[in-house]
Amino acid sequence: MKSLNEILDVLGQKLVSIGEVTVTPVLLITMALIIILSFAASWLIQRLLRRKVFARVRLKQGAQEAICRILHYVILILGTFIAIDQTGINLTALAALSAVLMVGLGIGLQNITSNFISGLILLFERPVQVGDFVEVSGVQGTVRAIRARSSRVETLDNVSIIVPNSNFISENVTNWSYRDEKVRIHVNVGVSYGADVDLVEETLLKVGEAHPEVLRDPEPRVQFLNFGDSSLSFVLLVWIAIPARQNFVRSDLNFAVVKAFREENITIPFPQRDLHLRTGFNATSV
Repeated sequence: MKSLNEILDVLGQKLVSIGEVTVTPVLLITMALIIILSFAASWLIQRLLRRKVFARVRLKQGAQEAICRILHYVILILGTFIAIDQTGINLTALAALSAVLMVGLGIGLQNITSNFISGLILLFERPVQVGDFVEVSGVQGTVRAIRARSSRVETLDNVSIIVPNSNFISENVTNWSYRDEKVRIHVNVGVSYGADVDLVEETLLKVGEAHPEVLRDPEPRVQFLNFGDSSLSFVLLVWIAIPARQNFVRSDLNFAVVKAFREENITIPFPQRDLHLRTGFNATSV
């Protein structure tokens, strides 16, 4: 019992005074526990939402992440205010001090502040969501996470690139998954001037329709683009449902076009260049 009393005495000892507030070890432990409980509550609620609610309403992954992230921030802010309230500090005075600190942080930490605000904009407006296939700052891949300061984009090579959130707001972003995930692939090909253009169109359409990932609605189309220097230029236009697969499908179609053209004796001409030689040049030796 004596040891317990000694422990209680130590925990109740004054460490420092801030105005009318006396800071003791018990007070610090209480604040730490409240914040830890806030993290635990946030994790538990997010887990329940994903398992019990989101699975039933079938929300998109991006919307789920946005709701969970905003909920996480709200719970942590409430937990922080409750922890501060336990100290007896005047929250009104603290709010005024926080405003001054925020101005100082905004000036001294502009980059971090910009990325944090950009992260909030991404969560609320959702121009980019988790699961979207995007291209930003020369990086092409799938958004795997949107955090407070930065987002993680996973490339087709399974490499994770950390992109500052401000890049999604201040730069041009290509989002193939925005609203409608269908994307159109262009397969350009040139044929000789002696080729049967109707047979070329028919062959290209067969190639497009034969691929399992090409959509039937919208259906594949062929366009006669122009008369080139050494070939007639055509393009096969097809739609697919998964943006991240566009490079692979384009490669498959290129292989299939070459094979089909050889079977139909349709010639893909070599590029031709005119070479002019000047004769009669007398070299002068020194």
